[in-house]
Amino acid sequence: MAVVPETTPDTGSGASRYRRFREHPYVVALLNIGAEMLPKGLYARALLIIITPIVVLEGVIAFAFMERHWQAVTRRLSEATARDIAALIEVYEDLPKADGAQKIIDLARERLSLQMEVLPNGDLPPPGPKPFFRLLDRALSNELRKHVQLPFWINTVGDQNVEIRVKLDDAILRFVATRSQTYASNSHIFLLWMVGSSVILLTVAILFLRNQIRPILRLADAADAFGKGRGIPEDFRPRGAREVRQAALAFLQMRDRIKQHVEQRTTMLAGVSHDLRTVLTRFKLELALLDDTPETRALSGDVDEMQHMLEDYLAFAKGDGGEEAKPTNLKELLEEIVDDASIYACTIDLKIRKSKGDIVLPLKRQALKRAIMNLVTNAARFGDRIIIRVAPERQWVRIEVDDDGPGIPEHERENVFRPFYRLDHARNQDEGNSGLGLVIARDIAKSHGGDIALGESSMGGLRAIISLPK
Repeated sequence: MAVVPETTPDTGSGASRYRRFREHPYVVALLNIGAEMLPKGLYARALLIIITPIVVLEGVIAFAFMERHWQAVTRRLSEATARDIAALIEVYEDLPKADGAQKIIDLARERLSLQMEVLPNGDLPPPGPKPFFRLLDRALSNELRKHVQLPFWINTVGDQNVEIRVKLDDAILRFVATRSQTYASNSHIFLLWMVGSSVILLTVAILFLRNQIRPILRLADAADAFGKGRGIPEDFRPRGAREVRQAALAFLQMRDRIKQHVEQRTTMLAGVSHDLRTVLTRFKLELALLDDTPETRALSGDVDEMQHMLEDYLAFAKGDGGEEAKPTNLKELLEEIVDDASIYACTIDLKIRKSKGDIVLPLKRQALKRAIMNLVTNAARFGDRIIIRVAPERQWVRIEVDDDGPGIPEHERENVFRPFYRLDHARNQDEGNSGLGLVIARDIAKSHGGDIALGESSMGGLRAIISLPK
């Protein structure tokens, strides 16, 4: 008979259990809350990294000090005071009451630094309010119960003295001791020194950390400005720690290589443009010398189309042409575009949302004008009405170009930004279209740090949205 081995349920490896734990809804919620509460900036996170260990270390030291030193010293002092009171009570009960009481009072004052007083027999006062910090009250009460073993009443609320009353059979003995006799009152000096030195060290650390973070912030600002096509600050240079200087130097070298590449490409394109235009000019001259026939007219149309396509290709390859960004009044630029587009047989409206003053942005004026003009030309080719809207937001400015044409299907809106891509429906069947208008516009928008998105206009046509950072 075959023996079937017993099997145990597979609980999974440690990694799988950890993964299931991380994917638990409650754990995910806690992690999300923690991620939201943590600071996002490098400066704040670095401060948190510095402050957290110091606070934890001080907490551990304070707890150990309170637990070991403070409580131990207070307990020892309370025990000594309770022993002295027990000894005085025993002597008081053994000596004659006529003249022995005064000797005990003098002995307590001169030898034990305790003020003693014999009160008439009666009841002890009712329990008074307890102090907020009950370490002394608790330690002294425990020691009195252990050594005196008589009904007692204590008052530790006072600032300077501690009052103790012990009930005997025929009297009540009242003792007054200073707080230093029963309580480690100088321990707060240690805490003050610890907290004060920590504050001083943290202040120095914050000042040094700020100086270390500043070069990183300047590098981030320079990279952001370069990515938006703006000039970096003239006083920018590698500063800070060695790693930060290396990053800044690598950024400057990358910027120089990119600028050199753009300049070389622009120079090459200028030469190509000159050579091709020379050939096209010869074609036109030779066609002008031929007779006017259907063949020559068709060939002349092909030459015009080749010239138009060549201009589009060069504009796409050239990009912004190395133009520097300068403060530009956006309203004036759009009004100029509307005037230039008045040659098209369509209605163009310009609507600008009200804002505080004019909208002035650092722009490459001619490049952005070419990008918006491409959108307006594309809208005028397929629609009868165009609306240009400008909506300033917190950190962005939105420029919307709406038309009432056939529009572009949603699944094709991202494809039209691919170079030389042409749609198969009526929106893109004109012969002069090279499929680069939207590509050029997006390239220029991205060179400003923005982007272009397509949607459906309120008139049922296409809406092109240019987003530019302020």
